[in-house]
Amino acid sequence: MIPAPPATAASEGEGTGVGAALEELRRAGLLRELRTIDSAPGAHVRLDGREVLLLCSNDYLGLAGHPSVRSAAAEAAQRWGAGAGASRLVSGNLALHERLEAELAAFKGTEASVLFGSGYLANLGVIAALAGRDDVVVSDARNHASIVDGCRLARAETVVYGHGDLDALAGALRRTRGRRALVVTDAVFSMDGDLAPLEGIVELARRHRARVIVDEAHATGVVGPGGRGLVAELGLEREVDVTIGTLGKALGSYGAFAACTRQMAAYLLNRARTAIFSTALPPPAAGAALEALRLVREEPALLERLHANARTLRDALATQGFQIPATPSTMPIVPLVVGDPRAAMALCEAALAGGVFAQAIRPPTVPAGTSRLRLVATAAHEEADLRAAAATLGAAASDRG
Repeated sequence: MIPAPPATAASEGEGTGVGAALEELRRAGLLRELRTIDSAPGAHVRLDGREVLLLCSNDYLGLAGHPSVRSAAAEAAQRWGAGAGASRLVSGNLALHERLEAELAAFKGTEASVLFGSGYLANLGVIAALAGRDDVVVSDARNHASIVDGCRLARAETVVYGHGDLDALAGALRRTRGRRALVVTDAVFSMDGDLAPLEGIVELARRHRARVIVDEAHATGVVGPGGRGLVAELGLEREVDVTIGTLGKALGSYGAFAACTRQMAAYLLNRARTAIFSTALPPPAAGAALEALRLVREEPALLERLHANARTLRDALATQGFQIPATPSTMPIVPLVVGDPRAAMALCEAALAGGVFAQAIRPPTVPAGTSRLRLVATAAHEEADLRAAAATLGAAASDRG
């Protein structure tokens, strides 16, 4: 037996740079620490032992705690087990997965879809499968970190264009000089709530023979007819090569999918390493997602309530003197940009003292100098709660001066 090395300062973190890095993050106001919720999802939760209004969840339609979604997860566990037991290409492919893929494809208006373990894994797997060393990936400057890391994993040349800047995108595509190109963009940008200029992106991609991937993590269940997303709203289903969606936000479950043609689905099952080498989606998550999809299809009032609550929150914040970005009034993501990370944390703590939980978002999640509270209205909120939350945030901001 090889003896364990003696404990030293280096093995405990000191001298390795870990301790120093943590202290540097602390001094800069960028240290991240977990907060503990000890209740089921909902508009109100118990945080560190007391009830607060939750105003920073991505559970847009309030389905994570919906009784029928919870029951569907439990029923799937009883019938199919707690886990799939293997990757889908070994023995983990369940009829439940195939049913979910078929319903997701129908929802998105595509021929097929492929399940992934998470939105992060979907972006990593799809981008790396469609771009290689000799190719170019063109990516919006404010794309999600999973897209950034997917570009890195692909080992293609990555060109980042200015956020939503179609002229910059056109220039980047012209410079590809005939090489295979892939354009990747969020549909709804997660930290700002604004929409990608998708019609212009698709037109430029078509002109330069580039593929297009659109990540609709924050658009699925939120934007478009019946919550089908921005691609569907603009009628671009046949123009986008792969649409990524998540099960873990508006659909209240966990996991993700890539909606595409049957041929592309077969290709991804053979080339997307994050699908090939990951255990299949747990049956309770798949069962919950199927029930959530049913609710989205059959209860349009959920989406109407979400959009009404988004307008209420925006109006209430504007009344309190906050500058609200000029994104569509129905978008539930509302950033309150503070600037300094310490100031954002101070506002977060002041709001929490008043019973409103709105987490501070700081670099590297957002650019330096744009730390913020990222507020989210959901269908589960009451109008009175949203107005009271805006008043609490207004008072907290005033106290900060």
